[in-house]
Amino acid sequence: MSSPAQDATQSQRNAHTFAPGLMVKVRDELWLITNVAQSVDGYLLKVRGLSDYVRDTTASFYTALDDVEVFDPAKVEVVADHSPGYRTTRLWLETTLRQTPVPLYQDRLSVAEGMLMDPLDYQLSAVRKALSDDNLRPRILIADAVGLGKTLEIGMILAELIRRGRGERILVVTPKHIMEQFQQEMWSRFAIPLVRLDSAGIQRVQRILPASRNPFTYFPRVIVSMDTLKSGKYRAMLEKVRWDAVVIDEIHNATNVGTQNNELARTLAPTTEALLLASATPHNGDPESFKEILRLLDPTSVMPDGTIDAEAVSRLLIRRHRHSDEVDSVVGEKWAERKDPINRPVEASAEENAVAAELEQTWIHPEAANTNPAKDRLFPWTLVKAFLSSPAALGETIDNRLKRVPQSDTNQRQALEHLQTLNAKVTRQNSNKYATLVNYLQDIGVGKGKKTRAVVFSERVATLHWLKENLTKDLKMPAGAVEVMHGGLSDEEQMRLVDEFKRTDSKLRILITGDVASEGVNLHTLCHNLVHYDIPWSLIRIQQRNGRIDRYGQTEPPQIAALLLDTKQGGYVGELHVLSKLINRENEAHALLGDVGSLIGKHSVSGEEDEIRRVIQNQVQFDDVVKTPDQIATEQAQSEEDLIDQLLAGFGLEADNTDETNNAEDSTHTESLYPSEIAYLEDALNEAFYSAPERSLTAGGVSFQFHSNGVAELEPPEDLRRRLDVLPQDYLADRKVRERFQLATNTTVGNEVMRRARTGQDGSTWPKAHFLGPLHPVTDWATDRALAQLSAGEITAIEGDVPTPTVLLMGTLTNKRGQVVSRAFVTVMDGFLAQTIEDPYAWLRNIGLTEKAINPGTLTVPQDAKDLIERSVEVAKNQLQPMMKAARDHAHTRIDHWSDRAHAWESSKEGVQQTLRVGRSAGLIAQEKALIASLEPDRELIRPLVLVLPANQPNHTEEA
Repeated sequence: MSSPAQDATQSQRNAHTFAPGLMVKVRDELWLITNVAQSVDGYLLKVRGLSDYVRDTTASFYTALDDVEVFDPAKVEVVADHSPGYRTTRLWLETTLRQTPVPLYQDRLSVAEGMLMDPLDYQLSAVRKALSDDNLRPRILIADAVGLGKTLEIGMILAELIRRGRGERILVVTPKHIMEQFQQEMWSRFAIPLVRLDSAGIQRVQRILPASRNPFTYFPRVIVSMDTLKSGKYRAMLEKVRWDAVVIDEIHNATNVGTQNNELARTLAPTTEALLLASATPHNGDPESFKEILRLLDPTSVMPDGTIDAEAVSRLLIRRHRHSDEVDSVVGEKWAERKDPINRPVEASAEENAVAAELEQTWIHPEAANTNPAKDRLFPWTLVKAFLSSPAALGETIDNRLKRVPQSDTNQRQALEHLQTLNAKVTRQNSNKYATLVNYLQDIGVGKGKKTRAVVFSERVATLHWLKENLTKDLKMPAGAVEVMHGGLSDEEQMRLVDEFKRTDSKLRILITGDVASEGVNLHTLCHNLVHYDIPWSLIRIQQRNGRIDRYGQTEPPQIAALLLDTKQGGYVGELHVLSKLINRENEAHALLGDVGSLIGKHSVSGEEDEIRRVIQNQVQFDDVVKTPDQIATEQAQSEEDLIDQLLAGFGLEADNTDETNNAEDSTHTESLYPSEIAYLEDALNEAFYSAPERSLTAGGVSFQFHSNGVAELEPPEDLRRRLDVLPQDYLADRKVRERFQLATNTTVGNEVMRRARTGQDGSTWPKAHFLGPLHPVTDWATDRALAQLSAGEITAIEGDVPTPTVLLMGTLTNKRGQVVSRAFVTVMDGFLAQTIEDPYAWLRNIGLTEKAINPGTLTVPQDAKDLIERSVEVAKNQLQPMMKAARDHAHTRIDHWSDRAHAWESSKEGVQQTLRVGRSAGLIAQEKALIASLEPDRELIRPLVLVLPANQPNHTEEA
């Protein structure tokens, strides 16, 4: 039991106002608070080191365990700034304002538009929706159609969360084959470094950590494949880790209840503040799977009786396609319109017709049903699909079947052997479909010594290898010009092939691939021709394939071609018009809906194949199975499946009410004292290295150079190299940035370097010069080093265009979770006259703190400066009370709204059968109620930032 003295000490500790931006002293070292969270008996402080011994490190302290000395922001020492052009003050103010989180739900975007990408309005609207206070916390399903740039939207959301102080710990979960692509986009465009971990990587981390340390706490930002994380051995570790943001890409792979993928998603969802889910196909045909996604985002979005809350879907879902109004109006030349598909009928040769006739008469439609050699009804259709692929695929299928058919089954074995004999007569010389492919590739300019590239899709691996062997011969292609990719290859080999296909220095011209490349892989960089050598009996698969080259960033009109084998047999085997209709219906849906999943309504490749097989068997009509896009747009929902289809098609969702004036404001509002990031970095380097950063490391500099081509470079010293350890390991190895770090200082240079990297002109797909954006770690390092000389508890004084001594102050309101709820700025003249200002950057520029400022170096700080600051803090508190009250009222309104939702869900649970799913949701909602309580505004903090004295005042004499 604690003593009264101990209780008093603890009470005194908890009486402190802990808030982001405050400096504290813990264990004899100085720290800056970056995050505050309430604990059972005090607060958990996340801090960043300021004093020499702990600089560049982060730590967490519990106020119940450590003595925390808070530096009262009102009791600061004022020191005159004698640096050139008031460089120290500009740096300190810029850095302080950047390091102080902006309010989590601020409408205006802070950093998203400063990244290496085109600032498209439809992508920015996704960012605003994710950050909107319509949701309890940032949670969204980005279900944009294939090719719109979901990865870029995720990057912008993460960047904004980081700027809001809510992105320190990030976990990204993706399929294996797109990990490197995702990792490259996050680092190259947004300066968000993700360390790639696989099972071996996790084990390496475990070996260097104490046995009690969780390996997922070692790196703050990681990317891991779903296949790695779904292992049960990692689940207990993940349950104990808290994240600021979790991203799960291709979430449709984790919606089937009871699977390891689903258990992983359920484990992660409650452990994170922000949850970003992405999938172009979030509905697999089972309404429960779509509901599972909604429950991950918000457990109140699906009522206890299973009813979907359409209002919640409007909040949680964003879905657009190529021809949505907001997309079509801005993509322009950055996404060329798809050409009409080419459906090329191919008249079968005599040898191909002989095989088709045998399939029809013996296997598909024998004269008597009981004479069919196959014991199962689906195998004949396996033979048909193999035949429509290639003689190699059919031969492989027959061989594999013969290995399993017992010798006693003479009827089936004889039928298979006869079919094999006929199939063996189909060669590359007499296969008309193959000849048509060769002619088509030559017509579009593919050949030896030519630049044109093409992607050729086939479902069968045997077909892929058969095509590679024969195309290499008949097109006289050199080694490495024709390659095969399929799911049986290692992750590294798949990534190598995708990487090569994007590079101009690669020999690769024809990529023959299975459907492993139909999800998530970008093949459009240097290619706009795609051929379906065989046609999937699935609209979803056709759309996924086409999306590899028909996507944002495609500057050439994509051309999709399909080869349709027209046999004399017709009927079941050569159902030409059905497959042709599939290609055309996908094209129609692409233009109107942007998605094909709702046309057949099965939402899975296998389900669609079953339906198309029924059409080919003449059991049903094509139009009875495959709806038109117009039908989806006009029909009333008849079932839960129809409702979900219509919601995903955009019908029944509330319009995005993002205020368009915010768009204009975002593009004109400048949140910086500097005209560019390189100007900020140069000032920091000059301040840190005594105006000589160009000197070598041994001479006290960093060998800094800023070239006329817009590229800057420096040699990282030891303290910067330590910070670079969290960068992607492949990037560190390829670009050797520990030895020399190159920076692209504007978007023109950055985009050119990215283009050269993507096309392999610079020897790696990682950019040679990394874009210097607003979250760059080199800038963070440089400013920390530059401001190390400014002691804790000090602010600067400068001269400016003010009539009387004026203090600029910042006020923040934080909730019990340590999140900044509101932020405001006020000036106080002469310690009594206060004025709230909307834009501190504009005010500072107006009083003369610009890059052209001249510092005469004669400023003397008035003796009453300390008293002036303390009076100004009190005046500012009173001035900001109405604003703080409005922020509190708004927060309380949100709290009441979400409390009412939770209570309504719990009330509706009465009388409903208590299933395991309802019980799980009830547990999550109990956690949500605790979260709601923690949103209560809790702490106000007023911080003086700078004292501005009137210029050329006679009483401001030189210091002795």
